[in-house]
Amino acid sequence: MATSAQPGQLGLAGSAGAEALATSGTASTEGPERPGPLQDETLGVASVPSQWRGVQGIRGETKSCQTASITTAEASVQARKHVDAEVQTEIPEPVSLPSVPRYNGPRLAAFLRKVEAMVTRELNKNWQSHAFDGFEVNWAEQQQTVTCLHTLSYPPAQGQGLHVTGVSWNSTGSVVACAYGRLDDGDWSTLRSFVCAWNLDRRGLSPQQPSAVVEVPSAAMCLAFHPTRPSHVAGGLYSGEVLVWDMSRPEDPLLWRTGLTDDTHTDPVYQVVWLPEPRHSHRFQVLSVAADGKVLLWQGVGAGRLQLSAGFALAVQQLPRNTKLKKPSRGETEVGATAVSFSSFDPSLFVLGTEGGFPLKCSLMAEDAAVTRMPSSVPLRAPAQFTFAPHGGPVYSVSCSPFHRNLFLSAGTDGHVHLYSMLQAQPLTSLQLSHKYLFAVRWSPVRPLVFAAASGEGDVQLFDLQKSSQKPAVSVRQTEDESPVYCLEFNCQQTQLLAAGDAKGTVKVWQLSSEFTEQGARETEHLDQLASEVAS
Repeated sequence: MATSAQPGQLGLAGSAGAEALATSGTASTEGPERPGPLQDETLGVASVPSQWRGVQGIRGETKSCQTASITTAEASVQARKHVDAEVQTEIPEPVSLPSVPRYNGPRLAAFLRKVEAMVTRELNKNWQSHAFDGFEVNWAEQQQTVTCLHTLSYPPAQGQGLHVTGVSWNSTGSVVACAYGRLDDGDWSTLRSFVCAWNLDRRGLSPQQPSAVVEVPSAAMCLAFHPTRPSHVAGGLYSGEVLVWDMSRPEDPLLWRTGLTDDTHTDPVYQVVWLPEPRHSHRFQVLSVAADGKVLLWQGVGAGRLQLSAGFALAVQQLPRNTKLKKPSRGETEVGATAVSFSSFDPSLFVLGTEGGFPLKCSLMAEDAAVTRMPSSVPLRAPAQFTFAPHGGPVYSVSCSPFHRNLFLSAGTDGHVHLYSMLQAQPLTSLQLSHKYLFAVRWSPVRPLVFAAASGEGDVQLFDLQKSSQKPAVSVRQTEDESPVYCLEFNCQQTQLLAAGDAKGTVKVWQLSSEFTEQGARETEHLDQLASEVAS
């Protein structure tokens, strides 16, 4: 413990110390007024307490916080029960094969000689039987109803009030294309139009967004896909032009066009067909049929041009004499052609539908010059060989049977479908399918006795002559407001599909039931009997 001194003592000690230091080293004598000699002195330690700490003080704060409460839960699970089992296989026993008796040659030979006559007789009977003629095995799942698979349209064309004037399937059967135009009254020659195509096998098919769209300068009246090139399609316009497009080239689809020359049709083109060249079967020409009475063959040449290679003209003076026609007015002698169909058995034989209502049997091999004043760069020939009894109005569609060389169908504005034989003028049968126009008729490519017709009352009618020769087997409604159905085509590759176009600007793809795609027994024989009985 330190001892503190008083302030007076501290000052005194300090003075004495100073004096002692001043006289250090000098002898001094003791006296009453002199201090004694220097001596060591032990003094206490002086300590002065700090006032700063008291003034400042010790500043300290204590704080606390609480975290959110932690939720805990307890759960229990029960493990599955496992069962162990043991099996014991048995020792396999050797299988003993039955003993095969030894081959007895003489007895087998005697048996074969005994049954030879009977087996030969039965084989001959089977060989002569026609029970399975035309029968084809179909492993696909049977479809019992006719259903609408797709309803396709192009809104800009519908916005202009355009009709679907033609449909066609490409060579693979996966793409359907349609022509947009007008079939009612009015001058549509300057109307901008479209040709559209949809790939039905494409994932994410959009019914209102075609896979390809081609703009054309005039109303498109018809179109036809190339037989072997899936993307090439030919079309005929209201202006009389014929064009060919490549739908796989969206930026520049036009391949060839006829242009507006003296060879070009002067009236609307109602149908175009691809035909193989006579000397080069792998090369094709385009045949066009128009209301000006000309049937023209076009061949694609360089510089994107279709060149006329052959031509035919229909003149009243050169029609067969059995035709009963009114005298042409104002000296007009041309007969307007409206439809064409080629024979599946004779590539030079074709049937024309006319505005006069009578079908004509014609030939590409005709040699007589046509009596006409129409200009042409190639000589025009007269193709008509035979005239059939007329409809009550213009013929809009003809279709040759793919299963019989002498049969064809025609449909006209009188609402009737006529079944003709090439061997006689009068129709074999006449069916009234509509009280309005009939715009299209087509034979089935797989059923000899089945055909379809497009009605002016908005129906697609399917006929099966094996079941009835007067009533349709199925009639499906294409348009709800009874707008006309203008065109239809069977799909030759996917035979269960049928496409039809209407005045509402839509194309409907119908899936046919199995009864319209599977050929029955003796169906071809029935078709032969139908043709021979009435023609005799």
